[in-house]
Amino acid sequence: MIHGQSQAVKEARVTDLWQIDDELGEALQPNEQEIAEHICALITRGMKEQVAKTGPPARRDVHSRAHGCVRAEFKVVESLRPDLAQGVFNPGATYRAWIRFSNGNPDMKRPDAKGDARAMAIKLLDVPGEKILPDERDASTQDFVLLNSPVFMACDAKGYFSFLKRQDSSNPITVFFAPLALGIKGLLIGLKMLSSRIENPLAVRYWSTVPFRFGDPPYKQAVKFSVVPHARAARLPIFARSRFLRARMSAYLKRHDATFDFMVQPRTSPAMSVEDSRVEWPEADAPFYKVATITIPQQDFANSTHDALGERLAFNPWHALPQHRPIGGLNRTRRVVYEATAYLRRSLTGVSLQEPVD
Repeated sequence: MIHGQSQAVKEARVTDLWQIDDELGEALQPNEQEIAEHICALITRGMKEQVAKTGPPARRDVHSRAHGCVRAEFKVVESLRPDLAQGVFNPGATYRAWIRFSNGNPDMKRPDAKGDARAMAIKLLDVPGEKILPDERDASTQDFVLLNSPVFMACDAKGYFSFLKRQDSSNPITVFFAPLALGIKGLLIGLKMLSSRIENPLAVRYWSTVPFRFGDPPYKQAVKFSVVPHARAARLPIFARSRFLRARMSAYLKRHDATFDFMVQPRTSPAMSVEDSRVEWPEADAPFYKVATITIPQQDFANSTHDALGERLAFNPWHALPQHRPIGGLNRTRRVVYEATAYLRRSLTGVSLQEPVD
């Protein structure tokens, strides 16, 4: 931040993408803007090639294979201490929501018995207040995007670009060794993420993986999020087919509500890196606190209406109130990529860019 300014001016400017918040531990990396644009160009080119090859619709560049899009309720805890009662977490507030569960691997025929990264993307409705993204300033929604891993395999935009560039090579040997671009630590995290085998997306814990600002001064702090299920996982059949997880979700929601605790983990030490997303914040030193309950009521979501909505929706961690601004290098890169790919996907598919209102 630029010191010597009034707090109000500093807080207003922090919604700008490249205006870092050093009070929360952010530090702009060398050539970060240029690298983000290179990553964006690489990913959007791949999306255009996919449409040219298979025809529309244009699919998401990541987590394009959905298990389902479901209606939900997000209820904030009735009593919260002041540092946790920030942004959307107004004690007692209740929001309607849409939640999309997905696999990382885009192969629609890939057996669900195989390991993969899994995602839970939440879109709250009827959220008052101006949002960060200029084109969606007046939108009434707020997004949270989570993975079933507390850490991510790339520490910064440079390492992630190197990995993606090698993956995009026409040389199969270069592609095979692409994960080495992440370093040993990143490689091990990536292998663990991609080997995750789950039995039901409704019985899995998810994390934001990367950090976020939480609240306004004097309570402004860096946090990570996590969503903890109430349902217990069962055994995954060895030969689970490609639609097994969707079928398991569908069967569960025909008989039960699904419930999750939405948790916040305040950062308690500078050693808990904001810029290196490979660093896990130990829960023994930085505990999670419950701030809301997510309830997915019994419903039949496995139909063309819900599937079409899930494809139209775009989830972006930057689609948020300033009190929940994403922080750290990977989040800054995500803003460039998510905005460009969402616009491209929708323009190639010919669907509206408007956020849902119900």
